[in-house]
Amino acid sequence: MKFVQTELQDAYIIEPERMEDERGFFARIWCQHEFENYGLAASLVQCSISFNRTKGTLRGMHFQEYPHEETKIVRATMGSVYDVIVDLRPTSKTYLKHIGIELTAENRSMLYIPKGFGHGFITLKDNTEIVYQMSEFFAPKSGRGIRWNDPALNIQWPEHVCVISDRDRQWPDFLARSTD
Repeated sequence: MKFVQTELQDAYIIEPERMEDERGFFARIWCQHEFENYGLAASLVQCSISFNRTKGTLRGMHFQEYPHEETKIVRATMGSVYDVIVDLRPTSKTYLKHIGIELTAENRSMLYIPKGFGHGFITLKDNTEIVYQMSEFFAPKSGRGIRWNDPALNIQWPEHVCVISDRDRQWPDFLARSTD
């Protein structure tokens, strides 16, 4: 696997290194030792999928608060998404900065999202599926979010939002949330 440090502290793009022959290719997408060598969370307790029927479906911006903060690794297994992460760790050098990358079934790249980051995506194709690997069990009482179009974040989504849940539409702005 190839670990590419992003401009956000502790966040990585992980690219499979293919061993190709006439049959196709083989590539490792998880190795506890390699993750540990990079100082990354190497314990996974839960895997989930998100299937999205319609291009322009937006999910996010989600995170879990202490004591259930989670590291995530996300990958598109069908279709494609524009995946966004934002650093919500007040002591980080990249606090409130965000990046967006395209994850596709074709590029097979993964995004390593550290604890303390918000995460969301918008689908770029119909029938898109995302696989999540998480370091912590889902704890509904710790689930939080920030509104996808929060002016403090100024995320430039590349697609018009066609489908979004009421819950995701109603998350508070970050600044409103931080004054509660």
